[in-house]
Amino acid sequence: MSNREQIVSARVKSLRLSLSALPLIFSNTLAAETAPQKPNIVLILTDDMGYSDLGCFGSEISTPNLDALAVNGLRFTQFYNAARCCPTRASLLTGLYPHQTGIGHMVDDRGFDAYRGDLNQRSVTIAEALKPAGYRTYAVGKWHVTPGKTPESLTHKQNWPLQRGFDRFYGTINGCGSYWDPNSLMRDNREVTIANDTEYQPAEYYYTDAVSDQASRFISEHERDHAKEPFFLYVAYTAAHWPMQARERDIAKYKGRYDAGYGSVASARWVKEQLLGVVQTSWGLPPPAEDWTKAKNREFEARCMEVYAAMVTVMDEGVGRIVAELKSQGQLDNTLILFLHDNGACAEPWGRTGEFQPRAEKPSLSPLSNDTAQYGNQPAQTRDGWPVRSGYGVMPGPADTYLAYSRGWANVCNTPFREYKHWVHEGGISTPLIAHWPAGIPAAQRGRLDAQPGHLIDLMATCVDVSGAKYPEQLNGQAIQPLEGISLRPALEGKSLQRTQPIFWEHEGNRAIRIGSWKLVSKYPGDWELFDMETDRPEQKNLAAQQPERVKQMAAQWDAWAKRVGVQPWAVIKAAAAQPAAVSAE
Repeated sequence: MSNREQIVSARVKSLRLSLSALPLIFSNTLAAETAPQKPNIVLILTDDMGYSDLGCFGSEISTPNLDALAVNGLRFTQFYNAARCCPTRASLLTGLYPHQTGIGHMVDDRGFDAYRGDLNQRSVTIAEALKPAGYRTYAVGKWHVTPGKTPESLTHKQNWPLQRGFDRFYGTINGCGSYWDPNSLMRDNREVTIANDTEYQPAEYYYTDAVSDQASRFISEHERDHAKEPFFLYVAYTAAHWPMQARERDIAKYKGRYDAGYGSVASARWVKEQLLGVVQTSWGLPPPAEDWTKAKNREFEARCMEVYAAMVTVMDEGVGRIVAELKSQGQLDNTLILFLHDNGACAEPWGRTGEFQPRAEKPSLSPLSNDTAQYGNQPAQTRDGWPVRSGYGVMPGPADTYLAYSRGWANVCNTPFREYKHWVHEGGISTPLIAHWPAGIPAAQRGRLDAQPGHLIDLMATCVDVSGAKYPEQLNGQAIQPLEGISLRPALEGKSLQRTQPIFWEHEGNRAIRIGSWKLVSKYPGDWELFDMETDRPEQKNLAAQQPERVKQMAAQWDAWAKRVGVQPWAVIKAAAAQPAAVSAE
């Protein structure tokens, strides 16, 4: 055995030992092989995170609670989302492709049924499907399948959670905002602020913590008031979507961790990914998207990633509290937990392109009253009167800052994949999927990896399957579109998924279709590219010129799907954005 092989072997052994020593909170969760008929279901979704951002998928970021779920559950290594916030949520909630739900783009009306920007009535949510099967249903966090950026839009409640099958809701209707003072904050159907919400007044408000705390509260109250009924809980974090905001004590945990820059961190992740088995060594690691030596302000760039890492860790700690609450209520064994991201890492430059804005010596604006809410993505001020600042070099973290991290770090977070949120190359649509269900996943399956391709459309089918519910053909007299996905339950039990149809994508003119190991993909307005996902998942070797007949056949299948679900040319949809009816969305 060569020195290199000995080193890799030692690292693998060390990694396996470290994974086996994860928190003992999960140590007594191994249960009977036969799952009860109606398990609880907890579906956890994070925002703008990359494929390699969890410890159990290669990251240096501390995520011990999710790592523990992975060790005692199953990791899907080829699971896919819909490349962007709103389309992913619409698809996840309904088991349909985004265009079929009316959210082919974002929450703005572009004049076509597939692009109304509002969840339509020809779809049902998981909550609406599970309620007839006896489930109580709860939602916390980011909703973002209906307009919610302006006070006027918040008067239209027909597609809020309680109107779409959920019994309780705490969270935000809009897509993003300050973690210290989120906009469009709702408790059930009532708008609140962090200052006037009498039901939740922590010593220091932070939205990620609030989502975790309210999820835990719903579990506790369910056990108190509805213990004989199963429940479905949808937990949608905004972490780690911009703005990069976190407490200083959490950021301090990562001080200096990213000083070596993009290439160094990506290389370390690549090594760990290989050891974990979530990538294939033969793929190779593509070069970094950005050159660290040419970074204009390395201290600022490193700080952005330190804050991002802190945001992910705080989210993981919240997942730990949710799991601890399930365990304390005796519900962990019989709860199917599913965890995934809404899209790949984000290269959007929000707040980084303007002039540097220094912090004043004292607040220059009047404090907000308890009942005053701010709207839109970026607030004008903090509640105590500090103007919210952005601009290149503003050190992110505090409530008076509002910035994204960089394309360079987004590329690292997506290691080893190409492109980002918005695009349908692997970096835009690949997500870890962790499934944890002691009563439903056989012991022999726990800790294993599953490389069978899956998609958001499969989550509704899975929930219907494990719950014993029946997916409706109609609801309230309205015909409902048939499910597009398949249940993942066979994979949980170590069996093959019997997928008979390709998987499809379209977002902003970016197109893709996957059939078996083959993926045909196009970055708007470019030509089709063909890749073999078995040998080249980082999409570095375009085989389109070598296999024109395969390209022709797959492109025809994509065209037929696009026509069926209502996809329109992106130039037409972009033009519609200029019309008065259109509402801007992040």
